[in-house]
This record gives sequence, C-alpha cells and structure tokens, in this order.
Amino acid sequence: MQKKESNIPFWPVMTAIFFGSFLAILGISTISVAIPVLMEQFHAGLSTVQWTMTGFMLATGVVAPVTGYLGERFSTKYLFMVALIGFTLMSLLCAFAWNVESLIVFRIMQGIFSGIVMPVTMTIIYQVIPRDKQPFALSVWTLSTMLAPAFGPTLAGWLIEAFTWKWLFLMNVPFGIASVLVAWRLIPYYKLRTPKTFDLLGLLTVILSSGSLLVAISEAHIWGWSSWRTLSLFAFGMAMLGIFIRRELSVPEPLLNLKVLANRKFTISLIVAVVITISLYSGVYLTPVFLQNIQQASALDTGLILLPASLAMAVSMPIIGKLYVRVAPQWLIASGISLIAIGTLAMGRLDVNISHGYIMLWMMVRNIGISLSIMPITNLGMEAIPKELSGHASSVNNWIRQVFGSFSIALFTSLLASRMTLHTEALGLDGAVEAQRKLLEAEAFTMSSNDVYIVAMLIVLAGLPFVWMLNEGKRRKTSQTNKRLKQSSL
Repeated sequence: MQKKESNIPFWPVMTAIFFGSFLAILGISTISVAIPVLMEQFHAGLSTVQWTMTGFMLATGVVAPVTGYLGERFSTKYLFMVALIGFTLMSLLCAFAWNVESLIVFRIMQGIFSGIVMPVTMTIIYQVIPRDKQPFALSVWTLSTMLAPAFGPTLAGWLIEAFTWKWLFLMNVPFGIASVLVAWRLIPYYKLRTPKTFDLLGLLTVILSSGSLLVAISEAHIWGWSSWRTLSLFAFGMAMLGIFIRRELSVPEPLLNLKVLANRKFTISLIVAVVITISLYSGVYLTPVFLQNIQQASALDTGLILLPASLAMAVSMPIIGKLYVRVAPQWLIASGISLIAIGTLAMGRLDVNISHGYIMLWMMVRNIGISLSIMPITNLGMEAIPKELSGHASSVNNWIRQVFGSFSIALFTSLLASRMTLHTEALGLDGAVEAQRKLLEAEAFTMSSNDVYIVAMLIVLAGLPFVWMLNEGKRRKTSQTNKRLKQSSL
C-alpha cells in the first residue's frame, strides 16, 4: 500500500463508500414504484416491465462471486472506480432508453456494476481502514445499505410526481461522479496479492449456477414451486453449484476462495446474518403493500409513515458502531434479534383499520433491532478473516446473502398467496356480493400478512442459538485456521 492506514483520511474515504453503496442499493428500491408508470410509458405488460427489477437483481447476484478475484487482479480501488463509472453511465442510458427492451438491457448492465460495488466497498473497509475504526466504518456502510431501501420508495414517489420517471436514474449521475472523484483522490492504490491464473471454468459454473438458482427463486411464485421449469432450473443450478464448489476447493488459484468458510466464526456469523436478512425482507416487502393496497396510502404517504423507522436506524447505527468496542458483540446481536422478533410479532397482529402510529412504532423497534444486530454480526465474521482474504470473504458474504434475500422474497410471496387462498375460502368470499367482497379480500390479505410475519419472527429467533456459539474461547482455533488460510492463498 502506498499510504499507511493511520494517514488515510477516514471520513472522505467513508463518504465515497457511503454514496457508492447507497446508490447501488437505491437502484433496487426505487424502480418498484415506477413500474406502473413504465408500463404506461412503454405500452408494455407487467410480465415484461418487471424484468427492469428482476434483471437488475439477477445481475447483482451473478457478479458478486467474482469481485474478490477482480479486486486482486486489478486492485480494489480501480475496481470500485470502474464499477461507479459503469453504474453512473448505465443510469444515464436508462434515463434515455427508447423502448422497454433497451431499458431492461441497461438495467441488467447497471445491476452488474451495482453487484460489484457492494462487496468491493466492504473489502476496502477491511483492507484500508485501521482495525480500531473498522466497527464504526462498517456501521456507516451498513447504514447506507439500510437507508436506501427505506428512503427509496419515498424518493421515487416524489420524483415521479414532481418530475418524470427519468429522474430516478438522472439523480444518480452527480452523486456517482462525486464518488468517483473522491475514490480517485483519497482511496489508496494497493494490491495485497496478484492471482497468477484465471479460473474460466469456475467463472462459467458460478454464472450458470447463480443465474439458474436466482431465476428459479424469482419466478417460482409465478410458475409454481413444483412446476417443471422451477424444478429443472433448481436441479441444473444445484448441479452447476456442486461443480463450482468442487472446482474452487481443488484449484490452486480459485476464482472465489471458499476456504474462508473453514473459519468457524466467519461461517457462524454468516448463518446469523442470513437469518436476519430473510426476516428483514418481510417488513420491506409486506408493509408497503399493506399500506398502499389495504389502507389506500399513496407511495409518498407510505414513505412518510416508514420514515421514523428509517430515522431511528440512521441515529442508532453510528451509536452501535461505537458500542461495539465497549460491549460484548454477542449481547448486542442477541438484543437486536430479540427486538426484531418482538417488532415482527407486533406486526403480525395487524387489522384492516390499524393506526399508522402502531405501524410506525413497531417498525422503529424492528429497525433498531436490525441496527443492533446486523453490523456486529457482519464485523465479527469479517474481522476473523486475514486481510489478504477479505476480498474473497466479502464476495462470499454478499453472494450468499443476495441469494437468500431473493429466496426470502419468493418464500414470502408464495406463503402469502397460499394463506390468501386459505383465508379467502374460510371467509366465504365466493358467495359474497361486490361490496362485501372488497372488505373480505382486505381482511384475507391482512390475515395472510400476519401469518407471514409470524413465520418471519420464528425464522429470526432461529438465529439466537448460533449467536452464543461465537464465544471468545474459540480464538485460538480461529487463529490456527487463519494461518492455514494464509498459507493456502500464497
């Protein structure tokens, strides 16, 4: 490295990381509000326009496993800058798309660059920021990834109402340019190691496995979980994944060093993070739908109702970053999971006429729980990995969480649909007149949402036993594992 860690300006570097991560996640959350507008603008059906969102998410999941290798080959700084430039350029092209097909292509390209940004920014934290500042730096990074989906729908609703859908993409341009300039000036150039060979077979198998599994997961609620398309894609994806794993564990220069999973603390922390991520998506997915479809709130009003929860996260996240070095992380994580479970249980007791104040309160409780748990569990795992392998660990972390994030949306969508069918039959919707039908449909949806929230609560509670497996008494074993990992990476 050309600069010593102590001489690296913390806030300018974190500003570039914050805006880069924020923009990457914002690209997912803003487009959902614009889908009805895009359908009208391009005279296209929902099944076509939804690929502006699905294609983006698939691209982010497919590219995540290769970022560790690319960072080693070309330097993490240059990879971050290229990803930001590409994301900004694709945002500009999306704004001037001439038909829905061109918009989908540009969104997929934008998703590729977005998928690079997330693991690369995490890698920079663990390779550039001094160790004593890493917990606080990660809290800032996590804040950016949580605020984007929280503020995205509100911002998108306002931009569409005040201007046009094009501004969903044009707003990325100045922030993208500023982030590139800050990264160029202040993030040091460094290469901890350079891989000697390129694993082409590993690249092909990971693209095929990630793509197949993510498409199957994303479309299963439409095709049916037992349909031949879903099952065949799952089978093909799992076969390719098996080949990829076997390949990466056997070659001397793997595309993605899966041996980081041999680190006990990293693997356990990843399991807990995945459980939290799955539960997190229940609130992100269900609450806006309930507010808009059942309580007839506008997109802007929905964002304002959820704003206090976002502000609670914004205030608490940096505080948690400071508490991390003073309080045992296991207690922070356990407290956070407990708050998420309590908030999710409360959200599982909705009725059609529930007050907005009730939703504000318990979404705030959930978000504070997320702040307490997600940063400490991520940092516990990442700090257990040698700096030389942090790029691969970051790629593994983001890849697995991306896949399970997509899985959680598909799971909750399918569960919601099946419970809707059950509650609709129980309420006797078939024999109802039109006036009663709408009320009964709203009641059935609310009851189904409550069922999904209860499942989400049980899922997050499943992570609690793993938290207490992250005890400090295992440090010696972790150190021995890291020595073997370092030797295998040389």
